[in-house]
Amino acid sequence: MATVMQKIKDIEDEMARTQKNKATAHHLGLLKAKLAKLRRDLLAPPTKGGGGGAGEGFDVTKSGDSRVGLVGFPSVGKSTLLNKLTGTFSEVASYEFTTLTCIPGVIMYRGAKLQLLDLPGIIEGAKDGKGRGRQVISTARTCNCILIVLDAIKPITHKRLIEKELEGFGIRLNKEPPNLTFRKKDKGGINFTSTVANTHLDVETVKAICGEYRIHNADVTLRFDATADDLIDVIEGSRVYIPCIYVVNKIDQITIEELEILDKLPHYCPVSAHLEWNLDGLLEKIWEYLNLTRIYTKPKGMNPDYEDPVILSSKTRTVEDFCNRIHKDMLKQFKYALVWGSSAKHKPQRVGKEHELEDEDVVQIIKKV
Repeated sequence: MATVMQKIKDIEDEMARTQKNKATAHHLGLLKAKLAKLRRDLLAPPTKGGGGGAGEGFDVTKSGDSRVGLVGFPSVGKSTLLNKLTGTFSEVASYEFTTLTCIPGVIMYRGAKLQLLDLPGIIEGAKDGKGRGRQVISTARTCNCILIVLDAIKPITHKRLIEKELEGFGIRLNKEPPNLTFRKKDKGGINFTSTVANTHLDVETVKAICGEYRIHNADVTLRFDATADDLIDVIEGSRVYIPCIYVVNKIDQITIEELEILDKLPHYCPVSAHLEWNLDGLLEKIWEYLNLTRIYTKPKGMNPDYEDPVILSSKTRTVEDFCNRIHKDMLKQFKYALVWGSSAKHKPQRVGKEHELEDEDVVQIIKKV
């Protein structure tokens, strides 16, 4: 393991020494590809005999409709935030590393059941396995939204450090997957096409990066001005794209002027967990970033059930997904559905299983006789 760590450090040092310009783009692209491969080996060393790989998370059963993880340095108030939001007890004390394992809690919000995980504090070098950091970040990968908890009185440089740790583990915060296509083929070499002007990548850099992964025949198509990192992310294929909110805690200890500066930053939510300031605003922001869809059911001849909605994610919200969420055998008996709400052109609209539902629609399923 030490040799892999040493190699990573050598490459990072060389990247820091290299000037960034067009002449060195090719060399830097190669170094980034080598670094990504070494990081992957560090997280999951190539195992012989089918043993378990590294990078396992804490064993917490996924429950509820969505999962939200609290990530941050020790003693920034993650446990206090969990206690206030969920009513679950997570030990709070004035010393660092009070929380040593993952504590789950549940928030009921707008009919949805959200699981909140209080993860142990991470330290610099967590992505390289320091201080249980690997387990913490492995569990963070399974979340639908990440709350990075920052201390208002400690410098905001903590934000960059945590982002670096998470990105080193293949988590991309508040980003969309790169709009580029990468397809391996049997022969024909590297075929590189682009629909836009490229300032970062050229054919030589693409060939060098693919060569590092021992890929000599592939089609690469860019639809935006991609960087070497974007191409490496797509080739690696193990990246997760998660929405993230920066929760600035302990705002009762800073001035109004400082708070106004913090308020201008994107994806931020200032709170005071101890005094319970702005916790409603934080919940609203979590709901907005999770982008969940609530669907109400309507049994035949009865009023809709507005108490217990079926929760769907924004990516899977067709009538078919709705049926699968209720019961997997429901589609076999499915004839058509009646929909009331913003996705229906008229009330009710008779639809098939491909129909896309929207938030707070009412659905009635008609089965085959």
